[in-house]
Amino acid sequence: QGPVTWVGCNGQCWAMLEWRETVLPDAWATLNALRKLGLEVHLLSGDHPQSVQRLAQEVGLQRWRAGASPEDKLTYVKQLQDSESKVWFIGDGVNDAPVMAQADVSAAIGRGAPLAQAHSDFIIQGQNLTQIPDLYTKSMQTMKVIGQNLWWAIAYNLVGIPLAVLGVLTPWVAGLGMAISSLLVVTNALRLLRP
Repeated sequence: QGPVTWVGCNGQCWAMLEWRETVLPDAWATLNALRKLGLEVHLLSGDHPQSVQRLAQEVGLQRWRAGASPEDKLTYVKQLQDSESKVWFIGDGVNDAPVMAQADVSAAIGRGAPLAQAHSDFIIQGQNLTQIPDLYTKSMQTMKVIGQNLWWAIAYNLVGIPLAVLGVLTPWVAGLGMAISSLLVVTNALRLLRP
């Protein structure tokens, strides 16, 4: 049960309003996708413990903390980082800004507070939570491609430069080899544009 507001006039109660958090329709799919990627999901909230517990149970989260101040959230994130964890923090409130600055990667929900957006690494447009696992997957693919391109560049230069210095490769062959190497690197990076 969430917080309750009573509405009345002249000593008479007209209505009782109960405020409850609602779960976005794609929350389950998003959480399941993150778990399949091997990620641990934690819920940090400044809201009432009863509401947070109900929400955590509804979406199947085991790690949650309620009534957390900005300082509590910051301490929580630092503890995760001290245990060798990389933290990706997603938030939308003004009080999330310090935590976003501390996290290894941070994202703000598009409809969140401007201050949270200013301190985030990127902004998730709208309320489509399924973008979150997609962003993680794309970042991992990007790191893989960067690694492949670096290894190719190192290997080419370790072989090509000494051969060019020794005169085994003529300047035009060395130049052609460099152009082909650059073309391979760009072509490999273009794979990231595929959906």
